[in-house]
Amino acid sequence: MRFEMVSISGLYAITPDWTDPARIDAAVAAAIRGGARIVQVRSKQPAPLRRAITERVLATCRRHDVRCLVNDDLELAVALRADGVHLGRDDGAIEPARERLGDNAIIGVSCYGDFANALANPSATYVAFGSVFVSGTKPGAPRASLALFGQARAAGINAVAIGGITRENAASVIEAGADAICVIGELFGSGQPDQIEANARALSRLFDRDAA
Repeated sequence: MRFEMVSISGLYAITPDWTDPARIDAAVAAAIRGGARIVQVRSKQPAPLRRAITERVLATCRRHDVRCLVNDDLELAVALRADGVHLGRDDGAIEPARERLGDNAIIGVSCYGDFANALANPSATYVAFGSVFVSGTKPGAPRASLALFGQARAAGINAVAIGGITRENAASVIEAGADAICVIGELFGSGQPDQIEANARALSRLFDRDAA
């Protein structure tokens, strides 16, 4: 079965790979004020710093009743009792992660441009397709067709989009059928909380228009 206790929708904020936990935490708080519905902590820093960042962001998300996931690191997600984990191609199978995190955990899986992979992971809460546009975070990432989101919606699969999403192109992704948009650079690029909040609000409002 596909686990559907939580439906991922709206603005999905992915943290920038900064080294100051307080700065990241303030940026996440600003994104939440602007309407971010879920946060993923994505850090490539050494383990102690990654844990410190995740602890702070998780506490902020808890205060605002926003779900917080850990990118790649199942052990950290389990240790901190995060709301879930996002798994890439080399991060292990979904089933062991669900066994350790529980049936209500949010488990996302990267499917890149492969719809068959999405169908093959029915225990995922959501699947991620991307890069939908040229990504500043991963400029060499293969591109994923917007048609994948219509296929996912028809199949009842919760699907999020990632890669190069901006205020200028986000509407086309939502119209194609993406349930959520994952944003890093367009959201956090300025580094200024006021601008981050404004960016989040502008991106979140695109979903209000879609609902209308």
